[in-house]
Amino acid sequence: MRLPMASALPSTPTTAHARLHEPRTRKIDMTIQSDPVPDVPALSSAAWYATISGLSGSLVAIGLARFAYTPLIPSLIEQHWFSASEAVTLGAANFAGYLVGALVGRPLAAGLSNRNALRLLMALATVAFFACGFPLSASWFFVWRFLSGLAGGSIMVLVATSILPHIPAARRGFVSGMIFLGLGLGIAASGTLIPELMTLGLRQTWMGLGVVSLILTAISWFGWPASNPPAPVAASHAAHAEARAPRSLGVVYGQYAANALGLVPAMILLVDYVARGLNRGPGTGAVFWVIYGIAAIAGPVLNGYMADRIGFRAAYRMALVLQGLAALLLGLSGNTYAIVAATIILGIFTPGIVPLVLGRIHEILPHGPAAQRQAWSRATTAFALFQAIGGYGYSFLFSYSKENYALIFLLGATALALAFAADFLAPKRARAVPSISG
Repeated sequence: MRLPMASALPSTPTTAHARLHEPRTRKIDMTIQSDPVPDVPALSSAAWYATISGLSGSLVAIGLARFAYTPLIPSLIEQHWFSASEAVTLGAANFAGYLVGALVGRPLAAGLSNRNALRLLMALATVAFFACGFPLSASWFFVWRFLSGLAGGSIMVLVATSILPHIPAARRGFVSGMIFLGLGLGIAASGTLIPELMTLGLRQTWMGLGVVSLILTAISWFGWPASNPPAPVAASHAAHAEARAPRSLGVVYGQYAANALGLVPAMILLVDYVARGLNRGPGTGAVFWVIYGIAAIAGPVLNGYMADRIGFRAAYRMALVLQGLAALLLGLSGNTYAIVAATIILGIFTPGIVPLVLGRIHEILPHGPAAQRQAWSRATTAFALFQAIGGYGYSFLFSYSKENYALIFLLGATALALAFAADFLAPKRARAVPSISG
């Protein structure tokens, strides 16, 4: 009993000594507490698995199914699988399927659940790769190219809205960037992996793509979230967002459609412009496509990281300005360094704008998961439609203008300038990180 009593008695030297040091101790504590330590929650293993599944989905159904076809066109013609006109038509089949997929993605998920729909679409894209290894007829090939595009469009609509509600708000920019990294990897693979596979033969290349797709489908199979969590109740915020959503969303749809018109010129003409327009040869043109692809790998994650820090609206404005400047460089300058800079910028933003536009929709509809999914489906449809219109329209103008590259690139720059100007028509909103659930 004496020990507690003794400890309770005051000790003058010890107490005085403690008091002398007390201000310093408090000062140190205050200094430590004042250091800015961002409260960024770590991702759980389930969240990481879902993110990898999303990356696999965008890589298979969009990155490879769309972009891997471009470097195969010469071989399809040279090995007499199809004529030149048939090869172009078969390429357009994927765009047509993508547009249809953007329209049917949400109804498909409503009937099957997001998880089962994504599994089915991944399997469909995989089967399409194997089927394209057997050119039984142009009609056969058209059907499978169309179905691969349909899978890509539907996955684009579903993949992010199935995963992001399970991700902490402060990490959604990063995760959306990781999901759409698959687009960049597909572009890069079209300039690096595909030429290596082609040394084995054309059919073997399609089989190889099928094997890669099958592996990624298996990896992602159990990673898709089983269901969406319930949305939090935030009536006042939701009502405010709904009241202002029509105009804001209309602006975003228009911007995304115009952005498609701005990106298509480089997507279809960059290699040809370097090879023939600048007389650098096909080898140099291929090098520029590889540069474009490598930049595309960094695009989604880089843009998602930037959006987490400055907000999606500010990040998208910056993206539009940089894309417009890059398109101007292609249209006005033949300088090698200028073309390299433009190639890198456009490579970054070709897949990089996807997480930015998705984030803008979430900012406009922060508490409406169903509305977010519907809005993203409409945005994807607008992009797909104007991408197809731009592809055919620019091709016609290019031929009609006797291969005037500058005209096409400057039209793309004009579309991007209009997209940037349109952003100032949207109502101003707070730039806080949105809360998304559902």
